[in-house]
Amino acid sequence: MTTSRIRNPAFRRIGVMGRANKTSNIESIYQICDFCHAQGLQVWVDCTTARLPALSVERLGDVTLIERSVLGGACDLVIVVGGDGSMLHAAQVLAKYPVPVVGVNRGRLGFLTDINPEQLHQQLHDILNGAYQLDHRFLLKMEIRQGAHVIYEDMALNDIVLHAGKSVHMLDFNLTIDGQAVSRQHSDGLIAATPTGSTAYALSGGGPIVHPKLDAVCLVPMYPHTLSSRPIVVSGNSEIKIRINKDNRTQPMVSADGKPSVPLNQNQRLVIGKHPNRLTLLHPLDVDFFAACRTKLNWNNYSEEFAMGNE
Repeated sequence: MTTSRIRNPAFRRIGVMGRANKTSNIESIYQICDFCHAQGLQVWVDCTTARLPALSVERLGDVTLIERSVLGGACDLVIVVGGDGSMLHAAQVLAKYPVPVVGVNRGRLGFLTDINPEQLHQQLHDILNGAYQLDHRFLLKMEIRQGAHVIYEDMALNDIVLHAGKSVHMLDFNLTIDGQAVSRQHSDGLIAATPTGSTAYALSGGGPIVHPKLDAVCLVPMYPHTLSSRPIVVSGNSEIKIRINKDNRTQPMVSADGKPSVPLNQNQRLVIGKHPNRLTLLHPLDVDFFAACRTKLNWNNYSEEFAMGNE
């Protein structure tokens, strides 16, 4: 579709980043740069993206290359090309800035990257004209503490997962929330998920779908050794502590948003709470959460063979 020149764009300095070295991703990056140039906008491309083997820097046109860690401070808007994993990766470096982020979906589901590549020009045109939904997503912070010292910390947009690594033995740990003892669990681990992450790994573990506007954290036991151990939803401001019991027989591991896992030892504790930073997402005006659930989770599947009256 042909779009007109935007006279007063809502954003003038556009950042572009992508992760997977796929032809479809590269093509979308070229299209974004071409579109922004045609609109007279300044374009920054992060150096990590520019180093993708299949990408030609010359084909990007008149862009400024910049380190990913400072991209958010240089731009008015950052466009992330890829799937939800690419947005999770981007959140690690962009959440410390107030810059809004929008995603072009080149992945499988796309709960976070919701610009349709086939409507790229029109939807970008609308967003740059100021027609968008603003959405703030909170993140989780994890700390591994030993005594009074924090020996490891990380952040997650989706989830923080305690798991047993490569072992087939269950973990034995105590769960405390806001200083109150909750349970002693024997399970393969525990998923602490934000509403954003409730449609990811936590959903596979049997957790509830939590609307992204809720200020809540979902705790999902992984294969608990009791039928009464169920997912619970707590306040987003809760402080969640996990301590490994002395009877534990395997090495517990912790991962934030699927990044490389780190060990959690018996003399340490895992503390999870809300991160001070938030990720600001933009969505096209026609995007809504329940429509995404219907299409991406196949809620609307219907077969004529189940219709009333058919024999």
